[in-house]
Amino acid sequence: MTNATFYHAGCPVCLSAEQELLNLVDTAKVNVEIVHLGEQPTWIPKAENAGVKSVPALVLANGNVLHINHGATMAEVKG
Repeated sequence: MTNATFYHAGCPVCLSAEQELLNLVDTAKVNVEIVHLGEQPTWIPKAENAGVKSVPALVLANGNVLHINHGATMAEVKG
């Protein structure tokens, strides 16, 4: 099974992207970990180290980062 991490900040853009993503992904093949950075701020450094520049973003197992729409920059997430 492949793993991916979806980072978001809980804004309407992020929540919509999360739902659309989960509707598209075959969860029998891909385990998508959802990380709400507003509720889990300790994950912010891990997201940044993975290359996340804004949220919502999906980090794939191969290290590619897919920035989906634009909800907030990482600076805005840090508040």
